[in-house]
Amino acid sequence: MTAKSPLSACWLLAISVSALLVIGSLADVATGGGLLRRKAANSDDSSAQTDDSQPGTRPPLKVAERSEGAAAATSVAPQLASTQANEHPLMPALRWAYSGLNNMEKIQDYSATLAKRERIGGKLLDYQYMYLKLRQKPFSVYMHFLAPGDVKGQEVVYVEGLNKGNMWAHGVGMQKMFGTVSLPPTGPIAMRNQRYPLTELGIMNLTRRLVEVGERDKKYGECEVKFYEGAKINKRVCTCIEVIHPTARRNFLFHLARIFVDKDLNLPIRYEAYDWPREPGMAAPLMEEYTYLNLKLNNGFTDADFDIRNPAYRFR
Repeated sequence: MTAKSPLSACWLLAISVSALLVIGSLADVATGGGLLRRKAANSDDSSAQTDDSQPGTRPPLKVAERSEGAAAATSVAPQLASTQANEHPLMPALRWAYSGLNNMEKIQDYSATLAKRERIGGKLLDYQYMYLKLRQKPFSVYMHFLAPGDVKGQEVVYVEGLNKGNMWAHGVGMQKMFGTVSLPPTGPIAMRNQRYPLTELGIMNLTRRLVEVGERDKKYGECEVKFYEGAKINKRVCTCIEVIHPTARRNFLFHLARIFVDKDLNLPIRYEAYDWPREPGMAAPLMEEYTYLNLKLNNGFTDADFDIRNPAYRFR
């Protein structure tokens, strides 16, 4: 076995470092959505996009600025808002969430367009849009990125129990030269500029986290809960559950959160959370938001839908 020359070793090291940097850039957009677990800080507010662009560019997300649709809704949803004497304000929402989990167990798979926006390190990042296939058992994900332009065409596949627990991903443009790469979803590269790993994606995981946070928050007071009917997300009629913690406490993860429950599907299709304003009178800064658009249930996905050898995909 011959020893490598110093020049050859340096060249290999440079190639490896370059690959990690490009893979890290790819991993920046390889995950989406969950519920609060870590808080991002400070400034900058957000408004949800309204866009009628053509398929393959930015998909339509028709939500009024700062969820104005929820504020304009007037009638309280009796099936959600019914309370019992002396119970915590969160209990009606928790009852819905527990019943919702039972219904979600019956869903085998779904497709959707996921729109997400997150604050990382105090900076509110741009919207990301991806076409999503998700199978519940075994937990499987396929994602194809639609926007922004620098990630359009990237793909990610993850199947629980396969590939040593790693996800497969490939880039576009100059990143193509590295082909398909295998990344641990909770590793430092995949988690760069991400609040949650890919393994926490999906409507069921969102609802489970809502239950976890609600069960913890109901141990304390200082909680206001409101229910509104008539809110719309991309023309879907929803009931909006709004939870407010007026005062910042270590016990609470957010100042204000809204969960939009699709009335026909009885599923949460949007979650948004805001931090406390830095000063009185200032707008509450957005921490994170996730919206599931064009949701289609029980498509009959097979293993081929989560296989990088699928000829319809561009893994190489």
